[in-house]
Amino acid sequence: MTDKSVTISDAAARRIASILTASPEKQALRVSVEGGGCSGFSYKFDLVEDQQDDDLVLERDNAKVLIDQLSLIYMDGSEIDFVDNLLGQSFQIKNPNAVASCGCGTSFSI
Repeated sequence: MTDKSVTISDAAARRIASILTASPEKQALRVSVEGGGCSGFSYKFDLVEDQQDDDLVLERDNAKVLIDQLSLIYMDGSEIDFVDNLLGQSFQIKNPNAVASCGCGTSFSI
């Protein structure tokens, strides 16, 4: 498995660790890319109990993120961030491969 460069920001690591602490039956946050959304692809965030053999595992400050190999193709070079502003709180992916994205930050095109 090739290690793609996906990083987790400080804010995202703190939030993921907090969520996982509150949900002890869950082991990690899975981030995946699916077809759909207003720009062609969308990010999906799920709390999961198990990891798959070919998952990329990112760990930082008690936060654990899993990314499947297919999603990793679209996320190479990305940063997983957590934003807390007047519009609300959300995980956002800063993806240098995306040529367009929607205002919500969860859908993109390549």
